[in-house]
Amino acid sequence: MRKILYVITVPAGFGYTTVEIKVNFVRAVTDRTGPVRAEGRVINAGKRIGTSEGRLTDKDGKLLAHGTATCLIFAL
Repeated sequence: MRKILYVITVPAGFGYTTVEIKVNFVRAVTDRTGPVRAEGRVINAGKRIGTSEGRLTDKDGKLLAHGTATCLIFAL
């Protein structure tokens, strides 16, 4: 999810690498969990640093996991 968010916002000729990532697992995901939904958004896309967050929920909207990531953006 994080990769998709940064590919959309990082301009051509630039790349990125992860500086920090944190994931909190709230509930277990098992074969009985059923379908899950992942949502992500860019919190900030600066010239050098980008921050994003994501959430994973079950079919009833119960939170399964959430996290944040910070990436360093650099010229290729």
